[in-house]
Amino acid sequence: MSDDLLAVRTQVARQVAHWRAAVIALDDLENFASPAAWSRLERYLGGALRANLRAAVSRLSKEGDVLAAELRAAETADELELVRRHVVQFRRQFLRVETGLEFYGSAVNDRSSPRLGALLAACDILADRTLESILTPLGKPVPPVLTYVDKGLGASILRAGLRLWDGRTLSAAAAIKLTRHNLNGRPTAILHEAGHQIAFTLGWNDELAAALRRELGDDPELAEAWSGWSSEIAGDCVGFVHAGYAAVAALHDVIAGEAVNVYARRPFDPHPVAHLRVLLGTAMATRFFGEGPWTGLARAWLIAHPVARAPGDVRPLIERSVPRLQRITEVCLLDPMNAFGQRPLTALVDPLRVRPDALAALARDAGASIGVSSHWLWSESLRLLALSGYRAATEPDRAPEIAAEFETWMLRLGRGVRMAA
Repeated sequence: MSDDLLAVRTQVARQVAHWRAAVIALDDLENFASPAAWSRLERYLGGALRANLRAAVSRLSKEGDVLAAELRAAETADELELVRRHVVQFRRQFLRVETGLEFYGSAVNDRSSPRLGALLAACDILADRTLESILTPLGKPVPPVLTYVDKGLGASILRAGLRLWDGRTLSAAAAIKLTRHNLNGRPTAILHEAGHQIAFTLGWNDELAAALRRELGDDPELAEAWSGWSSEIAGDCVGFVHAGYAAVAALHDVIAGEAVNVYARRPFDPHPVAHLRVLLGTAMATRFFGEGPWTGLARAWLIAHPVARAPGDVRPLIERSVPRLQRITEVCLLDPMNAFGQRPLTALVDPLRVRPDALAALARDAGASIGVSSHWLWSESLRLLALSGYRAATEPDRAPEIAAEFETWMLRLGRGVRMAA
């Protein structure tokens, strides 16, 4: 072998050795999250997630073995050049796998704090109960849920079943991001994000889009707009049927802001115009609950953001949408869907169970044991969330007391599941 060829081979061999050794470090998941954080995951979730991530590393390791074999067989300059190119591709794939590990490691590491770990365990339960309420009666598997905390205003989800950054590994868990400001009292965004997983699993998004397109077919612009918002509307529907006004008020507080954002309609954005999204939520509450605090919220919303102030390019859309919100509500919540076995969503989850008088009855029946009894915590956790959120929305003068009560029962719920794991 010539000196030039030997020099090239040495450099390629060094890189192959480096990246194969780097893969070994990926296989130790404690390099990404502490043992204490991993131990605070429920067994099923922790087992599924570890197996998922290790499978990605195993595939990468096998690709490294192939790369080493190619190097051993390479004898010519052209063959070594091909190996060098494969090293670059392998490095790119390494970084993709590493991104997935860093993402989940960071999410798991949120459990390092005992208090935050217990709160997130409770959030896992709330999301799991939301998924079970719809997927289980339909015979669909319920994926594990991993909730974590991050900055910002809005929540998000990495759905189970989606391909991760490496393009090969399917996410084993639904990873739901919660924001710090909502974790302290009313994390109803969990329900919305779980709704995205439900819609993905059942194919509901496309069906809802088609139903809205048919309903609004006499107005092509409205039909195009509302059908394009179906995925976010689906999430809002799941939040509403499980938490009622608590979900509507919490959504309002996240998307209320500067007028430029309230009226904005952005190309390819799946979120409805914020002005209409709030009014759709209050229309849902009015349709199922009659008059109530949501009536005042809608009035205050229109005072702060009158339709007349909307920019000219979106005002006609808003003006023509408002009179049709009741029917849009009915399409979303009362029309039978193939996704739900030719039943409406409300046949699976009855929103009347979170009507204010129903929540008051829950509080009365449970009495002082409402946030203490394991029976109420396990059987009514979603309605407890709805009750806490309703009180937070309607009794602002008692905000510190309500937040403290919420944290107390959430900690009990989260610590209970860890003890059972």
